[in-house]
Amino acid sequence: MTEPAPTPRRPQDRILVAIDTAEEARAVDLSRGLAGAVGGIKLGLEFFNAHGPEGVRRVTRATPEETPRGQAPVQQRLFLDLKFHDIPNTVAGAVRGAMQLGPAILNVHAAGGPAMMTAARQAADFQADSLGIVRPMLIAVTVLTSLDDDDLTATGQQGPAAEQVVRLARLTQSCGLDGVVCSAHEITAIRAACGPDFKLIVPGIRPAGAQTGDQKRTMTPGEAVASGADFLVIGRPITGAPNPAEAAAAIAAEIAA
Repeated sequence: MTEPAPTPRRPQDRILVAIDTAEEARAVDLSRGLAGAVGGIKLGLEFFNAHGPEGVRRVTRATPEETPRGQAPVQQRLFLDLKFHDIPNTVAGAVRGAMQLGPAILNVHAAGGPAMMTAARQAADFQADSLGIVRPMLIAVTVLTSLDDDDLTATGQQGPAAEQVVRLARLTQSCGLDGVVCSAHEITAIRAACGPDFKLIVPGIRPAGAQTGDQKRTMTPGEAVASGADFLVIGRPITGAPNPAEAAAAIAAEIAA
């Protein structure tokens, strides 16, 4: 079995751009325009439900005909953000199917429980061996960054949010997964609970002065990396910019500083 690649150390490689659109042409343009400027892209339910696996392939892989002469076709590193949450057997099958797309990162919901997460990990290991490929980084969603303590109470979950995140992170690690999605504000607590090698993928990142939108627990890129984030998921500050590649470069510079 081949383990996932370690966290890249170049500032731009820490950036995963959330392409949250159902428009395939827009997603393809963003993916091509950001090739080499970021560590990868995130495609989620909105795009996947509109275009399926073939749409994902078209976004992440440039064909020879689309590539400038003298250059190799670019394949974007993919975070396939489908947040699997179902009975263990169904999630195991979903993981095996998703790995046909060659994602670098796959995720499930930690709230699915230990049996489900263990089944996901076993399926990923088996499929990687069967296909002779690098196993994707398998991570779990703890508490969505759009939720706060009041939201947890409303859904009957035990809060506060920071404690629930750590509780689910410990569970995720015990099931053999590689890391979690979490708010930047929970990084320190998770590091203390799960150690330095547990991967932290952090959404809710907003450069200084940017609007927070529907994210309630945010932090700037520089602050998040200084706190110990491995990867930053950044959407609108890059995809909504007049020049997305320049916006990504500015964020990478902030991380480096």
